[in-house]
Amino acid sequence: MVLNGTWERYRIKEETANRVLEVARDLGYKVNMRARGLRLSRSGLAGMILPHYRNRFFAGLAETFEEQARSRGLCPIVVSTQRDPSVELSVTQTLLSQHVELLFIAGVQNPTPLNNLCSEAGVSSINLDLPGEGAPSVVSDNRGGARVLTDVLIEKIKARGAPPEELVFVGGIANEYATEMRIAGYRDAFEARHLKPVVQSLEICGYSASAARKALARQYETRGRLPVGLLINSITAFEGLVEFVSELPRDALKSCVVGCFDWDPFAARLPFDVTMLHQDVQAIILEAFSLVDNSEGGAPPCILVPTRFSEMSDDDVQTTKGSTTDDCHPSSPKHCA
Repeated sequence: MVLNGTWERYRIKEETANRVLEVARDLGYKVNMRARGLRLSRSGLAGMILPHYRNRFFAGLAETFEEQARSRGLCPIVVSTQRDPSVELSVTQTLLSQHVELLFIAGVQNPTPLNNLCSEAGVSSINLDLPGEGAPSVVSDNRGGARVLTDVLIEKIKARGAPPEELVFVGGIANEYATEMRIAGYRDAFEARHLKPVVQSLEICGYSASAARKALARQYETRGRLPVGLLINSITAFEGLVEFVSELPRDALKSCVVGCFDWDPFAARLPFDVTMLHQDVQAIILEAFSLVDNSEGGAPPCILVPTRFSEMSDDDVQTTKGSTTDDCHPSSPKHCA
């Protein structure tokens, strides 16, 4: 009973169990983990799928998930799916066939079919980054974060004596939850000031660097210069900005205020001012495991995790500027509206 992990069920003292395990180790005894898993109806595996590892947000989710899974005695399995629905489906089916004890589904535009597969298999699933109706969800406060980021950019543009209506939103996917919420936050900031963005202020071109580069080229060709402000909707789209301006005169960005709904410390070394927003991967993963540990009946909850942002300035000094609240620390998670 000690060796198969069921000693607590039979009221065996922990001290006694530890002595038995120590003797077993001294004798070189090794537990047949496959047989043990079958006997306990547990695999000890925790699964996660995500689009890719190319930005710090998804890489951070994966790393934090692995850390938290191990702290719970589970072996993490993380698989990237490249935002391909057929791959998302096949990977989910494979992980369920391996009897994962839980599955975190990150960055899937329509996770409900995957949630349904998990429910049929009796496996807890949690949606991260993009919510779904088939399981609990934990997402960044995209609308609140975009609102406060837009607020900062508008104030910077006004301080330069330029028209804030020319702030252009670049990147994202049409009808995707995160993009739609960030656009809503962008518009909220304008509406609060009774302002209206210019025509063609939205470049919803996808997240890739090449797509962002083409969108910026269109904006540049229309004006003969960059817009007075750019809100870039992901670090990969931000890479497209860096690629594009590398072909322009060195002072091309001096008259342009830049913000990014994402974060990378290398931005501190860029020769222009940029404000970058953090998504709190630690809080997202902790909230997700809390939902697994405290599952309740009823409609699946959707939890919003606040964002915070850091400012990278020309003197290469990174300072914490603020958050989606008025203080310098993120507020507590809240339920989606």
